[in-house]
Amino acid sequence: MHVQEQITTAESVRAYLLGLQASITQSLEAVEAAAGAGAAKFLADPWKKGADERLQGDGITKILENGVVFERAGCGFSHVKGSQLPPSATQHRPELAGAPFEAMGVSLVFHPRNPYVPTVHMNVRMIAAGHEGQPKTCWFGGGMDLTPVYGFEEDAVHFHRTCRDAVQPFGQGLYPRFKKWCDEYFYLKHRDEQRGIGGIFYDDFSELGQDQGFALMRSVGDAFLTAYLPLVERRKDTHYGPDQVDFQRYRRGRYVEFNLVWDRGTHFGLQSGGRTESILLSMPLHASWSYQRQDAVDTPEAELLSQYLVRRDWL
Repeated sequence: MHVQEQITTAESVRAYLLGLQASITQSLEAVEAAAGAGAAKFLADPWKKGADERLQGDGITKILENGVVFERAGCGFSHVKGSQLPPSATQHRPELAGAPFEAMGVSLVFHPRNPYVPTVHMNVRMIAAGHEGQPKTCWFGGGMDLTPVYGFEEDAVHFHRTCRDAVQPFGQGLYPRFKKWCDEYFYLKHRDEQRGIGGIFYDDFSELGQDQGFALMRSVGDAFLTAYLPLVERRKDTHYGPDQVDFQRYRRGRYVEFNLVWDRGTHFGLQSGGRTESILLSMPLHASWSYQRQDAVDTPEAELLSQYLVRRDWL
């Protein structure tokens, strides 16, 4: 069963995305405030592209650093127009190569301080493009995925159940399809390793039509806090020490590798002339690398690789 349709316009999508960014960042500030002294707030950095730049448009980058609960949390809104779609956006739509485009979305990555709280990513976006004299093609993308440093079965089940519930009204087959898509996308080919325990991911998605595509975007965006905040509350006060922080930074190194080497969103932003500081808001404050690290068998660190960074059915 589909949700009730409404007329989708660029203005309605923009208004929804700005509201989504505001509600998510306000919720994180409330978590920080409840944690006590030293709580951080988001810095809001509005920006606008200059007339001489490759892209035109504006956005708001919101960033929180050195909080009690979150070491770094970035949540960005952007709305840009360009004269030519970059290659990363046309590999599945060759008929639109070189076409003018309009793109808008909200993207976030939260890196918690406590190693037992998982890192999370969420993105929802719409792109419209078309050559002059032709109707515009509109498609959607997005999803959310979880990247734990220490694995917990109940956390993975909750996250995946919420993802399933967000997309199920739009088709019974969407969750397994988007779950598989997420597993295949957030995969470090050069390491033969999953980035995390997955979630849902979809891209170049237009089969529901523009109105239902927008409704799906809203359902995914609105489900994010339900999927993630209970995990923060459950794990944020867990005791940890230097060894756990060392492993956390090592795992963050993998996160950096994926975002710079494989992520299409990063490539799209850089290829199209986007704002570099906003594109790279997903980077953690601290990350590290270790040559051929081997963790002892039957430790939580080894269990992450063997039990959690694998493609599994969590429901």
